[in-house]
Amino acid sequence: MSRIGKQPIKVSQGTEIKIEGDTIKVKGSKGELSFEMPSEIKAEVKEDNILISPKNKEVEQNESAGKKANEASALWGLTRALIFNMVKGVTEGFEKKLEIQGVGYKALMQGNKLVMQLGFSHPVEMEAPEGIELKVEKNIIIVFGIDKQKVGQTAAKIRDFKKPEPYKGKGIRYEGEKVRRKAGKKAVASEK
Repeated sequence: MSRIGKQPIKVSQGTEIKIEGDTIKVKGSKGELSFEMPSEIKAEVKEDNILISPKNKEVEQNESAGKKANEASALWGLTRALIFNMVKGVTEGFEKKLEIQGVGYKALMQGNKLVMQLGFSHPVEMEAPEGIELKVEKNIIIVFGIDKQKVGQTAAKIRDFKKPEPYKGKGIRYEGEKVRRKAGKKAVASEK
């Protein structure tokens, strides 16, 4: 029995849901997404809610139905979470913010390219993936899109160009991320 899977997904007005076999399509004001559901899971629209349930009723009622039931129960919760993220994405969208810290470190947009000066001998350039918007405000890079996975993946890729280092804290970090600082050699030498 999945605690997450059995919760209905509320659909706001202006959002269209189409279920064709194992494929669910969600269309909203920001765009359109589709998802291929696992064969063990089914979805149905009732009033303003999407209900996700396993095709095998034993999974819902009996927790000790075996390995197949445990797998279907796990897929039930996962499918519900992915469809919820699709509905939220096409209505509101997802956003991640990254901070650039360090003297001489900066970023700017050149058309569809993000160009960053990160202390290397050359500027680092990154093309915005399809369906992702990149913006730069002072030292903050904003990654926006309707697909939560793509937004997170793009933000992680940008962060990987120059991860924050533990001595001075220079680099690219998520907004609000705490970087554990280490004491330098001077501090260690003075303790002896």
